[in-house]
Amino acid sequence: QVQLVESGGGVVQAGDSLRLPCAASGRSFTPLAMAWFRQAPGSERESVAAISFMGANTYFPDSVKGRFTISRDNDKKTMVLQMNSAKPVATAIYYCATARTTISARGDSRSYDIWGQGIQVTVSS
Repeated sequence: QVQLVESGGGVVQAGDSLRLPCAASGRSFTPLAMAWFRQAPGSERESVAAISFMGANTYFPDSVKGRFTISRDNDKKTMVLQMNSAKPVATAIYYCATARTTISARGDSRSYDIWGQGIQVTVSS
């Protein structure tokens, strides 16, 4: 059974940093492209970051570019989102996602077909 588990969420102050790991499990499963999305109350799910299968390419929307980084370790089947200079607008449930067939880093949620359960991140002002 393939599963993604997010961790590292919680409450931080504006301007602080937060690290969100995501671990994939499944004996014969290899996560290809991986990504983070978030959804705030009353808002649609939006892309936060994505990373290609080999980690050579990444994608960030303008809203987080320069402040967030994403990395992965294929041997451990893990991915990490590093959030720096957090802002209150970043308060949301953060979801880890991976693709069975997509290799490139994409910000479109339709590219991903395996999702974690989500983890709450709250940035207080």
